[in-house]
Amino acid sequence: MFVRNALAAMKIVAMLAGLLSAGACVSAPPTPALPVPPSSTQPAAAAPVSPPARVTPAGPADSPSPVAAAANADVEHVRAVRSGDGSWTFHVTVRHPDTGWEDYADGWDVVLPDGSVVKPDPDSLFTRLLLHPHETEQPFTRSQSGIVIPPGVTTVTVRAHDLVDGWGGRAVAVDLAAASGPNFEVVQ
Repeated sequence: MFVRNALAAMKIVAMLAGLLSAGACVSAPPTPALPVPPSSTQPAAAAPVSPPARVTPAGPADSPSPVAAAANADVEHVRAVRSGDGSWTFHVTVRHPDTGWEDYADGWDVVLPDGSVVKPDPDSLFTRLLLHPHETEQPFTRSQSGIVIPPGVTTVTVRAHDLVDGWGGRAVAVDLAAASGPNFEVVQ
């Protein structure tokens, strides 16, 4: 857990440094404190219980910038599987010419028709945070479970984010009421 939080913190710092060097004006969210690993004399604390999924409204930071027109993190395929509890697992295949830590696809989102983003982890930057480059694995598929789609919503859009260029690559519209469609399949 400590390593994962440290990697996420390093990724955020790299993203902010890239934005600042490009002349962008950013206000960073507060950085959570990293947990201290338990010493050998202290018992390890129980893992915290995850809060329910949260829907986050898309804001100005989520809007495409002029640079995003060059973004090239493309969603190639989505497989959405509904669980018995009504939540969804999304298996998303992304293609991006990752070159290493300086430029890679760093996350993907499930976006509702009103523009809000569904995030099982409310503290995550994306619906699914990608913590490392995939230069030798293209395209690659990563999954996220615990995605709660509000009642009455039958269509979502899945988009991928590029660390350097942001949003703007190919997105896939998923009709959750259909068995399949262009670049998606749904299992109810």
